[in-house]
Amino acid sequence: MKPANIRPLAEEDFVERTRYYADAEGAELANRFFDGAIAALRSAEAMPGIGSPTVGELIGVDGLRRIGVDRFRCGWFYLERDDHLDVIRLLADSQDLEDLLGGAL
Repeated sequence: MKPANIRPLAEEDFVERTRYYADAEGAELANRFFDGAIAALRSAEAMPGIGSPTVGELIGVDGLRRIGVDRFRCGWFYLERDDHLDVIRLLADSQDLEDLLGGAL
């Protein structure tokens, strides 16, 4: 088990996306997103290698992994460190991942 250290930008992403779902569809959807996002992060903490390395490979960031949020088109991006997960962002699949992740590293 490696605890997640969430960077400020990832925390902002999480808050903003939860608010977006609350404003767009109401508290029920926001709660489902919130719970799903936390569950995905807990899965990565328990098994850090579970995240896909595909985006990291495509944009040339060695070790970058993504774990998706079930039923939502977004995911946590993180790097596995010796004693923790360095959680960089929570981004939608439709966003410019290379630009947003490159600036966060």
